[in-house]
Amino acid sequence: MTHPPVDVPPVAAPVDRQLEAILMIADQPQSLVALAAAVGAPVPVVRQAVDRLVADFDGVEGTVRRGFELREVGGGWRFYVRAELDAVVEQFVEAERPARLSQAALETLAVVAYKQPITRSQIAAIRAVNVDGVVRTLVARGLIEESFTDSETGAINYVTSELLLQQLGINSLDELPLISPLLEDGADGFGQTEGIPDGRV
Repeated sequence: MTHPPVDVPPVAAPVDRQLEAILMIADQPQSLVALAAAVGAPVPVVRQAVDRLVADFDGVEGTVRRGFELREVGGGWRFYVRAELDAVVEQFVEAERPARLSQAALETLAVVAYKQPITRSQIAAIRAVNVDGVVRTLVARGLIEESFTDSETGAINYVTSELLLQQLGINSLDELPLISPLLEDGADGFGQTEGIPDGRV
């Protein structure tokens, strides 16, 4: 006589493996507090587990160095492709998702990144073209956002979003590359330098 299967409660996985599973499907950086709440462990325990995962994925102490890394970005932790593998991943992504930002959108995004906060009219003055449609596209994609409205002119000022930092894999605007080496005289930039984060021209 056969008996019905007995439900056996699953054995709790180690904290490291639980965190690994959560981070694998997370679509945005996860803070230590959020991770601790997810696995029901104290923050210091989670901090140590994250450190172990970082070391494991980096190939410390004889482990295999993975093609991805666990990096702290935007106030939390998330998996990122290693820099040396960016080219192969970029090729794959472009093949799978051909839609990309236009040159006009990329140029406008660069202006906002280096001159924020900035209004549409100021962007248009720098680029010498109408940018209304491009700005709407960047806002719709979540790469820039409205920061505040000028009390005197009523103009909306735009800044880059946290999503852009995540997409670029940086923690703050201070990590944006210097643009001076890309300029012919290394000085003019986008015109005047006021408002550019950390004087990054």
